[in-house]
Amino acid sequence: MSSVFPARLWLHTQNNPENTAVHFLESNADDLAVSYQELYLRAADFAEELHRSGIKPGEVVILIINYRLDLIYAFWGAILHGAIPSILPFLTEKLNPERYLADLTTLLSVTRPSAIVTYGDFRPIVKKAVKENSSVRSVLYLEEITRGEKQLKNDYPGFHRSAEEVVLLQHSSGTTGLQKGVALSHQAVFNQLEALSEAIRIDESSDVIVSWLPLYHDMGLIAGFILPILSGIPLVLISPFDWVRAPYRLLQAVSQYRGTLSWLPNFAYNFCAIKIRDRHLEGLDLSSWRAVINCSEPVRWESHQAFQEKFAAYGLRQTALQTSYAMAENTFGVTQSDLDREPSTQCVDQDTFLEKGLIKPAEQDKPSLVMMSSGKTLVNTSIRVQDAKGNILPDDSVGEIALKSNCMLKEYYNRPDATQKSFQDGWFLTGDYGYLSRGEIYVTGRKKDLIIVGGKNIYPGDLEELLYELPGVHPGRAVVFGLYNEKLGTEDVVVIAETDLEDSQDHQALADLIRSHITQNSPISLRHVKITKAGWILKTSSGKTSRSANKEKYLSELASH
Repeated sequence: MSSVFPARLWLHTQNNPENTAVHFLESNADDLAVSYQELYLRAADFAEELHRSGIKPGEVVILIINYRLDLIYAFWGAILHGAIPSILPFLTEKLNPERYLADLTTLLSVTRPSAIVTYGDFRPIVKKAVKENSSVRSVLYLEEITRGEKQLKNDYPGFHRSAEEVVLLQHSSGTTGLQKGVALSHQAVFNQLEALSEAIRIDESSDVIVSWLPLYHDMGLIAGFILPILSGIPLVLISPFDWVRAPYRLLQAVSQYRGTLSWLPNFAYNFCAIKIRDRHLEGLDLSSWRAVINCSEPVRWESHQAFQEKFAAYGLRQTALQTSYAMAENTFGVTQSDLDREPSTQCVDQDTFLEKGLIKPAEQDKPSLVMMSSGKTLVNTSIRVQDAKGNILPDDSVGEIALKSNCMLKEYYNRPDATQKSFQDGWFLTGDYGYLSRGEIYVTGRKKDLIIVGGKNIYPGDLEELLYELPGVHPGRAVVFGLYNEKLGTEDVVVIAETDLEDSQDHQALADLIRSHITQNSPISLRHVKITKAGWILKTSSGKTSRSANKEKYLSELASH
């Protein structure tokens, strides 16, 4: 099997030049079908432009391109040239311009790229971000790329890279830029694709992957882009911005192209169930969807139920709703649920879980939580759960998840400090809390998000799920975080919830309802509730709610008052 990306792409281009690599869907435009031959030739335009610009193989090329086919061509062009592509989010109205510029400037100083490929309208931001003595020697604007007729050839420098060399950088979560670039080798990615394909039973003759996920995060880049293209599987690609405005486009694409596989973050299940209107579902057939894989941590049983109830009438099978645990540092997938059955769930005693970090079955008339499994490890991955001192914990005990695999990052690019800090005796420390039970992993939340109130471990995600049970609070429009209270020597819980209600009395009534509901259904007495209009809550570039950024914003507003 081909050992580097260009060789694998060439194989598909030679064997099946007219086969569709990508169906590119854009609102208010006809769907475009891009063949492997067209993809290869247009990528060659960018490879040759990088060569003319003096960019050498092994140098990093930053791609900041709004959603268009040129993003796909530029990525594979960098691959053909042997450069290391790194896709970053572009500036949208959802991102704070000052913060975006600051994060981008920091990222450029750490990653030290040799080139930036972007679009003309981004020129003012680039000029501010690229400082004197910058590593950036060339800025290529899409409008100035030389394009023309070419012959298919396989002598680009990328063919001569070794399997162990870095092929791409992908980034861990952040509000834009992401300070830690995850450096992955060709071999690591191929190892991931092989193990993941086995777990989800990829069939090159019948599978069709449908994705709206942005390409600057691992779920979209690996599962929704590199996997299908390097496996010879048709990819149906929808703009994430089109999806947010019209989430029914995903389901219509699955129905039209007979899609079989998709990955979604947890919030998307609720978002689709709430936002999609019945009029957009007429004639829809979702029976081809054999796996819709929830890749968030933690995954929520309630979200799956809402999705299934909404779309079961259109052919969606309950067993199609599956789960996974994934992270950029492991290329992508760590675990995968069994596609033959629904993911395992456990109804657990809430107090024992929060106070002792232990899992025991719920008792009647006592507070409980439903935990949903993220499945078993891929064949090339080992996982364990450990305490703060690195001691391995028994099953049904909550601790930090650590893992080993042959698809792990080579390093955090140019960050030896962060790389060293993330490993302990050869095990990668994920920063996620969870527990093992009967060979399956249950993820409970992020270590950095944990709130400790009077000795009880409080997971913000659990409280947010309680909030979404209330009328007037919509999934994805609330955030929970902790603030240390020096007087009490413990943390206070803060809830911020956006609402469409206009009247201040309605805001007060909703705040009172939230306090009552959280206090009655969790081990904390909630005091701090802020009700805001839509648009207050900050998101990361992957669409997740950023607890740290919202905490910072909340404290800033408190200080100003």
